[in-house]
Amino acid sequence: MLVIKPHIFSHFPEIVFGFSTKTGMGRKHPYYFNMSYSVGDNKSLVDENRKYFFNSLGLNVQSVAFQKQVHKDNITEVNIAGFCGESDALITDKLNLGLVISSADCPAIFIYDTKSKIIAAVHSGWRGTEKKILKKTVVKLKNDYNSDPGDLICYIGPSISQPNYEVGKEVAESFDDMYIQIKKESYFLDLKKANYDMLISENIPVENIQVSKLCSFGYSDLLHSYRRDGEKSGRASGLIAMKETE
Repeated sequence: MLVIKPHIFSHFPEIVFGFSTKTGMGRKHPYYFNMSYSVGDNKSLVDENRKYFFNSLGLNVQSVAFQKQVHKDNITEVNIAGFCGESDALITDKLNLGLVISSADCPAIFIYDTKSKIIAAVHSGWRGTEKKILKKTVVKLKNDYNSDPGDLICYIGPSISQPNYEVGKEVAESFDDMYIQIKKESYFLDLKKANYDMLISENIPVENIQVSKLCSFGYSDLLHSYRRDGEKSGRASGLIAMKETE
């Protein structure tokens, strides 16, 4: 199994992180190593995939929190594992509790407050980005958990790149021109840049942010992409958790 682990979290032994890929357990076309029950894959295979992935990170199915992602700006504070309702951002201060984001093009963003010991996981597709869910999550961390922007370590995971993300004019008009590229009357949206700028606008230092250069659409052998593969696309899981350290 191939799991993506960004270098920005490698400095913190208390942080558990992994972002799954299409590669694992010999899974084949069309869903490959899929982590979602909602795409038509065999449930027993997904159960096996989840168990294998979570166990590889030192967790299990009973120690992770899931949400139904609804492309809005709802934020859920999580204290226990399991299904935690409809939202697109999760926050916890609990140890050994994994926060999971499902992705197949949309940016998944993960945050660690190194001082207050808080983690957050955010799903930010174009609707969530338009609603500024990432910015709202950081503001909540600051207001409710006394997080200092200088203590926040952030990772924007693999997601679709601007050259591969064509949107309609009505979507493009919802964003500042700096995030739109126009080619032959087609509009291309830069979700990674829009979310990165939200972090910068909240005074998070540049050196505290890592943006994955991997494009979910472009890396067809590695990453799931709904835009590329349609209804037969699997889903990746990004997971962050805190553990006790000696």
